[in-house]
Amino acid sequence: MDYYLLTDLAVTMGYHLAMSGAETFRVEDTIHRILRAYGVECEVFAIPNCVSVSLEAANGKPLMLMRRIGFHGNDLEKLEKLNELSRHICAERPEVDTAMSWLEQTLAARRSYSAAAVYLGNLLVGLGFCLVFGGTLLDCLWAGLMGLIIGVVTRFMDKQEANPFFSTILASCLMALPAYAAAGLGWLNSPDAAIIGTLMILVPGLLITNSMRDIIYGDTNSGIFRIVQVFLTALAIALGTAAAWHLTAGLYGQTASATVSWPAWAQAIAVFIGCCGFCILFNVHGRGMVLCVAGGVAAWMLYLLWRALGFDVYAANLFAAVFAALYAEVMARLRKCPATPYLVIATLPMLPGAGVYYTMSLGLDGEMMTAVGKGLETVGIAGSLAVGILLVSTVFRLINRRRG
Repeated sequence: MDYYLLTDLAVTMGYHLAMSGAETFRVEDTIHRILRAYGVECEVFAIPNCVSVSLEAANGKPLMLMRRIGFHGNDLEKLEKLNELSRHICAERPEVDTAMSWLEQTLAARRSYSAAAVYLGNLLVGLGFCLVFGGTLLDCLWAGLMGLIIGVVTRFMDKQEANPFFSTILASCLMALPAYAAAGLGWLNSPDAAIIGTLMILVPGLLITNSMRDIIYGDTNSGIFRIVQVFLTALAIALGTAAAWHLTAGLYGQTASATVSWPAWAQAIAVFIGCCGFCILFNVHGRGMVLCVAGGVAAWMLYLLWRALGFDVYAANLFAAVFAALYAEVMARLRKCPATPYLVIATLPMLPGAGVYYTMSLGLDGEMMTAVGKGLETVGIAGSLAVGILLVSTVFRLINRRRG
């Protein structure tokens, strides 16, 4: 057996999983399973920007391989296909060269959306979630246009491999500028709703989900690393929108922001549209896309139901997150695929993008105590979502251990 080629196969699989946005525990577990399938014991260490494997060959010589994980996006189609391939390799245990060719074929056959479809995804997210946050139909059209701006800016910055922090600042600033300017000219009813709906594109939903799942699986370093990224992204969003607010202060001023309270059925349609957009941005295809969107709509309807029954925003988010996590775990077992796509899309409508925006807005208005209160509320909502996800993940992990 060529230990180097086998280890290279396992590390390459882990590398591509990490590049697709997989959780740390999934990267490490996949590498372990592939090497153990061939009778090799190993030590694996992975963090969001590096994966390394060490083992002892049959002749007693140590072998170690390490791959750095560079700039990458979120590709849930790739994640699902690689997870399926790893199961196939562990079950069949082919020659290493054959397994490597399977990996190359899987990567080459991976489906991806065209640039035009990705821009459409940005438009749908802004259009759909603007209505959820109280925008009028005119605001939704503006939000769709602003989503296109984010798409153009982020695509350009990604090609330049620019720092994500500064890319987020630039995208949020250039997106908010036309909203504030249009509101000052009377062409936009609710700039707040349009901006918040569009900012959902930049809210790091996959990072939040993966950080919670890493922590529950004991990968505390990776979980904290991702949480820091979440806070930096939220700060970048606030800085970008604050810059746009200052640049247009003479035109926008303190124009009143009118919002609309839409019925539940209209919000269901809006969440459906927004989640379809996110499925495109996260490269989800086929039946998986339909199931992911259904989970997002159902979770939001449950959130509205709990609110209508008198529960506070924290309890409503907690119960909605529990449902989203349960839905994701059940779908993962029925379809024998990762739970990540279902969990990410189902929880996206509840992510506190509005809290980040209003905290920034209140702070700019000089209402510091109110801004602090809104910031704490935002953290509380994020905490409620995290607790719901952790609760369900913990239960299913315990069940899996008992079965094992």
